[in-house]
Amino acid sequence: MEIKLRPYQLSDVDDFMEWACDDQVIRRSRLRYYTSREDALDYLREVAIPHPWYRAICLEDRPIGFICVKPGSDYEICRGQISYALGSKYWNKGITTEAVKLVISSVFEEFPNMERLEGFVNVEIKASQRVLEKVGFQKEGVLRKYVIVHGKTIDVIMYSFLRTDQTN
Repeated sequence: MEIKLRPYQLSDVDDFMEWACDDQVIRRSRLRYYTSREDALDYLREVAIPHPWYRAICLEDRPIGFICVKPGSDYEICRGQISYALGSKYWNKGITTEAVKLVISSVFEEFPNMERLEGFVNVEIKASQRVLEKVGFQKEGVLRKYVIVHGKTIDVIMYSFLRTDQTN
């Protein structure tokens, strides 16, 4: 099962809605429901497509999730933040782990000032913690009551991967 990462296109809207409207995905992420095809098109047009590093996780060129790196700017140019989500029918198959590996293999070249990639994972989502750990991210600690997800303030674990952590 070969996965690829590529920028989203407006023609991906139906595949996007299939995984992005998945109740299990919504419950475990900060994503929101897309109530219409037009709503999803607006998101792709205004957020995903213009973003400097927002990619579709594709299986046979069909998006089944996303992975994103938000690069820092100004005095935070040395770091970026990774986030991802995958349709629930593709969970526990190693797909997200492979996607994160693909990010690591290119993101430090694409952003030469980036020295650190951070990931923040809900303390209750063990599978997402394992994804980052398998790729080589280091657990740095728990940030208590750090972010609000679906109206509830949650604790997250902060992970990091440094440019110098790469093995060639």
